[in-house]
Amino acid sequence: MDPEIKRLLEETKALAKDNHQMLRAIRRHQWYGLLTTVVFWLVILIAPLYLYQQYLQPFISKFSATTGVSTSGPFGLPTSADVQKLINSFKAGQ
Repeated sequence: MDPEIKRLLEETKALAKDNHQMLRAIRRHQWYGLLTTVVFWLVILIAPLYLYQQYLQPFISKFSATTGVSTSGPFGLPTSADVQKLINSFKAGQ
């Protein structure tokens, strides 16, 4: 084999190997980016529901039990009328 052709072949092989490593790194970073995006949006969408269940719902149910106001909104969330009744009952109690 001609030494020039052999050198070109080895150089092409080294370039192909380097290209393959770069493409694998790009794909890996794409997966990390996708995973980060999914986790971020899950936190953004689930955090308000969790915080409502932990902090606001016991507070609202405490006033609902004393005033007889029940939550009638979707998913058991209070409607604007329920919130207004809660505010009025709180103002009346002070």
